[in-house]
Amino acid sequence: MNIQVSKNFKKMTTKAIFSIALFILTYIILLILAICLTILCIAGAIAIIAAKPMFATVALGIGLGSLGLFIIAFLFKFIFKKHKIDRTHLTEITKTDEPKLFQFIEEITIETETHFPNKIYLSSDVNACVFYDSSFWSMFFPIKKNLQIGLGLVNTITEQEFKAILAHEFGHFSQRSMKVGSYVYNVNQVIFNMLYDNESFDKMIQKWASTSGYFAIFVMLSLKIIKGIQWILKKMYDYINLNYLALSREMEFHADEVAANVAGYPPLKHSLLRMDLADHSYNSVLNFYSEKISENIKSENIYKEQSYVMSFLGKESDLTFKNNLPEVTELDLSKYNKSKLNIKDQWASHPSVEERILNIEKTNIIKENPNNIPAILLFNNPELIQTKLTEKLFSQIEYTDKITSFKMDDFKSEYVDNYEKNSFNKIFNGYYDNKNPNYFDVDTIDTSQKSETFESLFDKEKIDMVYDFIALENDKNTLTDISKNNFQIKTFDYDGQKFKANEAQGITTRLEEEIENLKAKITENDIKIYSYFYQQTPNKDYREALNLKYRNFFKFDAAFNLKIEMYSNLLNAAHFFHVVTPLEQIKSNLTEFKKVEKEFKKEISDVLHQEIYKPELTEPIKENFEKYLAEDWVYFSNQNYLDNEMEILFTAMNDYNYVLSKGYFQTKKDLLNFKNKLFENNHLLSNVVS
Repeated sequence: MNIQVSKNFKKMTTKAIFSIALFILTYIILLILAICLTILCIAGAIAIIAAKPMFATVALGIGLGSLGLFIIAFLFKFIFKKHKIDRTHLTEITKTDEPKLFQFIEEITIETETHFPNKIYLSSDVNACVFYDSSFWSMFFPIKKNLQIGLGLVNTITEQEFKAILAHEFGHFSQRSMKVGSYVYNVNQVIFNMLYDNESFDKMIQKWASTSGYFAIFVMLSLKIIKGIQWILKKMYDYINLNYLALSREMEFHADEVAANVAGYPPLKHSLLRMDLADHSYNSVLNFYSEKISENIKSENIYKEQSYVMSFLGKESDLTFKNNLPEVTELDLSKYNKSKLNIKDQWASHPSVEERILNIEKTNIIKENPNNIPAILLFNNPELIQTKLTEKLFSQIEYTDKITSFKMDDFKSEYVDNYEKNSFNKIFNGYYDNKNPNYFDVDTIDTSQKSETFESLFDKEKIDMVYDFIALENDKNTLTDISKNNFQIKTFDYDGQKFKANEAQGITTRLEEEIENLKAKITENDIKIYSYFYQQTPNKDYREALNLKYRNFFKFDAAFNLKIEMYSNLLNAAHFFHVVTPLEQIKSNLTEFKKVEKEFKKEISDVLHQEIYKPELTEPIKENFEKYLAEDWVYFSNQNYLDNEMEILFTAMNDYNYVLSKGYFQTKKDLLNFKNKLFENNHLLSNVVS
């Protein structure tokens, strides 16, 4: 297999090599200056001591000599640093354990012309990667690489798709042209270490400074010089990282071509498109059981449940199924993304899924007789390995009582119940999934006009209108950030046309008018929806109930906005808790925080007494709210934050946001459920009459 690298790959490789050379040159200059400074410091130290030997001059001499040595130590410490990957969450497997899987992997390494992994590990998540422990010396000596296979991934793909994914991972190391990426990565690690990984160095220098006041003076001087070196290295890090990320994106394209040559492009395409759904399904199961911790309930086999959830969500989204797996298309991936704004993300390490698919489709490589059996069958005993990793995953959780496991039927039943409770009826065709009814005065609506049909009120045109509005809002916000220089970019594309960053404000002004016009159209449709349900309901009591539910929603919506504003103010006032702050400033900030907190406590008190929130007030939430309201917590005493009080505060803040959001959702769902009831009653009545 001989895959030619693209012109863009060569260009990014040249830039990456140049950035490495520039770093080496900068580093050598810094090192020479540091050595010269050290020599001068040591010479000065000897001169001071020789001029008048006594305790003070000896101490000053040693301190002066240490100044240069600390700078040298700072510049050399990365040589001894090793970046070791944490393996505690991984499970190692051997050829004896899984001979079929190992043979499968060996065949792929032969096809990709790379070495067999040093070790193979299983993780619980939806992922696959090649990893290795790195150090400065990794740039000069071969390093053995390990393979990590996520069981959550293997559980949701075919064997041919698995072959494509592993070929992609091995493709990063299959050709010599890929090695420059490893060099740039290691240079990045070196600079990162000198910039941010300084804990042991800081402890050493602080210990030295505390030995004598004479030493402390020179430690302060050395720290000032080191800070200057870090400023230079920070600029280098940004430059090298930018080139590395650009090269990394090209390396992804290259590895995808390797995968297409080994397994054909369709398996890689299908697995890429399904990845988000597989990951979402896996995390949905984890979230389900996180709610069960207080009940001491865990899963028997999280992977069977993941498969069920993925299949369930696929059917709910009307996806087609092939090989018993949902087929996600490019349209499914982007059908709600109506944005016209295109910004090249120079800080992304991977191209977008859409870009990767376009690239591999160009290969047009299709393999005959692909093996489409489930990839999980490569394991000797799939269910045993699934339960083993499930057990390991849940062993990290501390339960308070005897643990019980959920049976599969119980999981299915409760998951579907939760899904239905937390989603809107499908009859609305997704119209309300990401929008709320726009405000209008129900008392002033003329309901005598003939209404449109139910189908036309929720057809594709109306759904597109909603998502066009959302896209315009998001584009406007991003363009506002560009005009304020929050995004460091020179150009961007909008609606297929290239613009300079300083032109963003002009487009924002244009979008604001489009947003207002579209909002008016959506509001008009919302009024027609109201009129439809009003007219289809001859019963006076139902009409009054419909009006009441609309009024309740609009009232809650207005109050919700004020509550969110208050909560946002609270978050801003509490920000200083998360950053290093001078002592006097902490006291001043606490005074300001207490002013905002008064309103927050009043809001929590209201939440505890309002009916709409009661279903969400679990015992732990209610208990912490009451504990929070019971005291005037001080949060800070004797120059230290009080961890217990801080935990009570932040738990109350998180729970308030959760309960408030659930209250809003329930108010909206109550209105939509009532409209659904009216629709069903009218539909039933129509059938009886006919």
